[in-house]
Amino acid sequence: MPVQDRLICRRRPNALRALALATCSALGFGVVALAQGPGPGPPLRPLTDADYRNGGQFDSNVVELGRLLFFDEVLSGNRNISCATCHNPIAFTGDGLSLPLGEGGRGLAQARTTGRGADAVHERVPRNAPPLFNLGARRFTRLFHDGRVAEDPSEPSGFRSPAGNDLPLGLDSVLAVQAMFPPTSGTEMAGQADENSVGAAAAAGRLSGDDGVWDLLAQRLRDIPEYVRLFRTAFRDVRRPDDVTFVHVANAIAQFEAAAYRSDRSPFDRFLRGDRTALNGAQERGMDLFYRRGSCSRCHGGALQTDQRFHAVAMPQIGPGTGDGADGRDDFGREKVTGDRRDRFEFRTPSLRNVELTGPWGHDGAYGSLDAVVRHYRNPPNALRAYDRSQAYLPSRPDLDALDFVVMDDPGRVAAIGDANDARPMRLSDQDVADLVAFLRALTDPNMLDRSGDVPTHVPSGLLTQ
Repeated sequence: MPVQDRLICRRRPNALRALALATCSALGFGVVALAQGPGPGPPLRPLTDADYRNGGQFDSNVVELGRLLFFDEVLSGNRNISCATCHNPIAFTGDGLSLPLGEGGRGLAQARTTGRGADAVHERVPRNAPPLFNLGARRFTRLFHDGRVAEDPSEPSGFRSPAGNDLPLGLDSVLAVQAMFPPTSGTEMAGQADENSVGAAAAAGRLSGDDGVWDLLAQRLRDIPEYVRLFRTAFRDVRRPDDVTFVHVANAIAQFEAAAYRSDRSPFDRFLRGDRTALNGAQERGMDLFYRRGSCSRCHGGALQTDQRFHAVAMPQIGPGTGDGADGRDDFGREKVTGDRRDRFEFRTPSLRNVELTGPWGHDGAYGSLDAVVRHYRNPPNALRAYDRSQAYLPSRPDLDALDFVVMDDPGRVAAIGDANDARPMRLSDQDVADLVAFLRALTDPNMLDRSGDVPTHVPSGLLTQ
């Protein structure tokens, strides 16, 4: 029996087996369809254009404008950091660090330092920089680790976000909404209140309006003739400089990210499209574990390996925290968005596309290898208590180092994270772990291995792009 039929039929009663095979036959795509989970469920289908917003089609003028904005430091308060600093092609749309070094840092990826003197970073960004792969897919309706931006038809803008009613109209997607917010963070891009007008507005919570973060940054672009020309070419409603808004900026950046980082050419994708030679034996065994026996797909379901929900999985908590708890060093995750105590320590299930490339792993980058992440799920509370902090990649500075393990040094806090765990222990042998890791590596798209061509040689502001 071919491997794809074995994956569908294994451990299924005859009636369910017939239903699964009939479903596959009815697809009519000439591709493989895998069933997920221990019972009957929707077949796992290959990604197509229909899975992406706008049918996977984009305006090349908007994409090019978005590319330049993505790499241009003009969108930061002190003009010293761009979106690409923490989401860099050379680090596979991340930065290779457990926790980013935002405004004030120097260098890129794992060579980045905390900066120098008064201009150095004030703190680490408290959560890992998430990768950008496939964020143009319709499946992604919530973004950020805590899901604080989300599609919501009941809102005037069509989205729920920390800006509330200040979020402007006209944003094309949840990915564009996400792009509105890094420039409003003093730690990430805005800088400090006493350093520049953008930082001052951010510190005061002024996002919209003539003296808000978004308009101050848009005004910088209005003052650059080359950008005005590019905006006029990309957007029909921009006829003169004053028409440029930060909504245009966010929509352009989102289109660039969605177009450049669509990722559906991995060996796993080839297998789903009918190439029975795409996976080796270990990868096939790992796929069976992932989608059937190991129950990974309870949360990491579908072709993008995410249910877009929130789960507490006893992930070690490192870094300065997000202001939660008595001393502000905790990160309560989803609870901070919903206000519901039951959501404490829950974080959004990440997609696993190109996961081999996107470490360190976890909402705070606590784990330094895929093997360690998989082993964590053998027994998450035990793994939390036995966490090896040497695997965290955190460029050192004494005052920052002093905060990195405050939570992990507190048995009570560690116990609270463990008690909130809702991930079932998994009985995994060493061979099972190796097979799962092999499958996760089969999610790597070779087209994403070298994205150096995304980096422009020039940006209209004239600032350095790398």
